[in-house]
Amino acid sequence: MINIRKSADRGRADFGWLDSHHSFSFGHYYDQNHMSWGPLRVINEDRVTAGAGFDPHPHRDMEIISYVIDGALEHKDNIGNGSVIRPGRLQRMSAGTGIRHSEYNGSKTDPVHFLQIWIIPEKQGIEPGYEEMDIAAPSNDLQLIGSRSGRDGSITIHQDVDLYAARLTAGSTVNHTLPAGRVAWLQMINGTLAVGDTTLNAGDGAAIANEDLLKLHAQTDIEALLFDMVA
Repeated sequence: MINIRKSADRGRADFGWLDSHHSFSFGHYYDQNHMSWGPLRVINEDRVTAGAGFDPHPHRDMEIISYVIDGALEHKDNIGNGSVIRPGRLQRMSAGTGIRHSEYNGSKTDPVHFLQIWIIPEKQGIEPGYEEMDIAAPSNDLQLIGSRSGRDGSITIHQDVDLYAARLTAGSTVNHTLPAGRVAWLQMINGTLAVGDTTLNAGDGAAIANEDLLKLHAQTDIEALLFDMVA
């Protein structure tokens, strides 16, 4: 089963300084048919104008991942972390028992475009934590960038989730086996990708279940994220 979540069908919030598209219910956008998928709770595609951003605000019991597509995202929190995240560097914040942070566009002249991802942790009340890592830019492969154990140099996600980055050139194909009892979510960033008989374009997502083998064929150069998760 592959159910497409078309880019144009997502929820949207436009505040002028922030243009955000929500794959799942978030904030003032409510859709009972799109609340979450497995432990994946939020995928917001955000564009923030130069110099603007999110003032300090709290989170609890959530794994929050920032994936920058273009521009620079400046992060500060109350446990002593502060940095500017750019494409090629991944950030994970575990809110746990409580954390406050801010996110601003790190440029005074250019917008920042990024994915904000929330994953429900397998256990509540953990100690807040923070992690960054450089992610390579492999061509025609799936790169593991997040996992429960932090294996193979990936960031640690406190949930049974394997997160892959896909960067494929036009005409290339990669396969991914989805074990029994697991589900997947594929989030397109750029390009056009065929998954079996299903075609996805930039901004589209796909909820996947009961599929043993995912065959990803790039019709153009593509960038995407693949979540392999406990159901």
